[in-house]
Amino acid sequence: MISLLIYRIILLLLSPLLLAFLLVRSKNNTAYRQRLSERLGFFPKPYQQGGIVVHAASVGEVIALQSFIEKLLVTYPHLPITITSFTPTGSAQISKCFGDRVQHGYLPLDILPCTALFLQRLKPTMMIFMETELWPNLIAQCSKRSVKLLLINGRLSKKSLTSYQKVNRLIEPCLNRFDKILTQSEENLTHFLQLGAEASRCLNTGNVKFDMSINQQVTTKKAELAKLLFANKNQTKRTIWLIASTHEGDEAIALAAFKQLLLDYPQLLLVIVPRHPERFEQVASLCTKQGFTLAKRSESTVINNEQVWLLDSLGELMAAFDLSNIVTMGGSFSAVGGHNPLEPALFNKPIIVGPNMSNFNEIMQQLRQEQAVIELTYNSVVNDTATHKASPELASQLVEQLIGKVKHLLQQPAEQKALGENALKVVLANQGASDKTLAQVIKLLATININPEININPDITRKVSIDTTIPKLRGRE
Repeated sequence: MISLLIYRIILLLLSPLLLAFLLVRSKNNTAYRQRLSERLGFFPKPYQQGGIVVHAASVGEVIALQSFIEKLLVTYPHLPITITSFTPTGSAQISKCFGDRVQHGYLPLDILPCTALFLQRLKPTMMIFMETELWPNLIAQCSKRSVKLLLINGRLSKKSLTSYQKVNRLIEPCLNRFDKILTQSEENLTHFLQLGAEASRCLNTGNVKFDMSINQQVTTKKAELAKLLFANKNQTKRTIWLIASTHEGDEAIALAAFKQLLLDYPQLLLVIVPRHPERFEQVASLCTKQGFTLAKRSESTVINNEQVWLLDSLGELMAAFDLSNIVTMGGSFSAVGGHNPLEPALFNKPIIVGPNMSNFNEIMQQLRQEQAVIELTYNSVVNDTATHKASPELASQLVEQLIGKVKHLLQQPAEQKALGENALKVVLANQGASDKTLAQVIKLLATININPEININPDITRKVSIDTTIPKLRGRE
């Protein structure tokens, strides 16, 4: 069994390889090269010490935590709030959402000297991790320095539970260094308990991903995209099919289906939003090689008769959801496990997903119960675990199903509307986790005499009076 000491030794031995990996990534990605020192614990100056550090690994986590972080900023206006991420896209999303209202840097590698330097610089009062972000060295160092530790939106699948149980000598002490573990659901809470978390530390507070809201940034981005989409009056009649957060292999399936759909629906516009910026050119090349006319967001091209619009940009996916008619979630056609279906649900959109949404099992269960999602199925399995792409047989099955499902929605506008309305109902019915999470932050900070700087209703411990309601949803403008 791996203990913390053995874990530290292994990581120190592997550190040259980890650094080599970062250097290779830096050669191919300017964003990695420019901020390589942050991975080693050198949080960028100037910085304020003594505040709350929230770790949001990438774009999806930043979006999911936006409502909660806005509440933190209002509740503790004079306390430094720092958001860390792992990816350049996550970093860009933090800047777009919060600007200079927060401090931002990359989370360091979980190597003892790096984590120690990071904490020495920031000297946080509290550190908040999300879902299953368990970094034993960093967490142990926080505990040693009496930093309050909180795991929020805790998620632990059966598969992850089995994996972690194999290294339980390392993970169980890590979990019990948290002051509180707040889980997405009772099932997740049970899994954390089975992994050895003490019951007194665990509480089910619901899923913060339901607490997303449509903010001014989304409205502004929507207007910018609409100018390009609908500058030509003939384009206002086009139906928009959005493929969101795509991975390698997803575009090939979507384009194969799209080619057949164009025979019956020549005005259909396919919008593709790749998950990772480094794939933008690869996806553009795939589209043109298959004979589609292509417009790229990066070139600010006004859409005329182009068949495919590539959103090779950052921070515009939510606005694209708002403008679309039908949404298909990428990452769900293979072993990736899908991306957050609540994002299009927030905009009242009919959602199609592939056969693998394993990252969102409980959310999918709720969407199914309310008839708020269309799922593709398969009769074979993914067999390319190296690339996560669907096997040729599975890809062919998915193309045929995708054609049928999209065609059905195009022929049934009333069903489009009903699916979208049902999806939004699921979002609204499950909101409130951010308030419950904030209540736990307030309780923990109060134990070290850090109190809210706004008048908190005595019931906040259930609800905070901050307006994060969803405005009336608008159609195209």
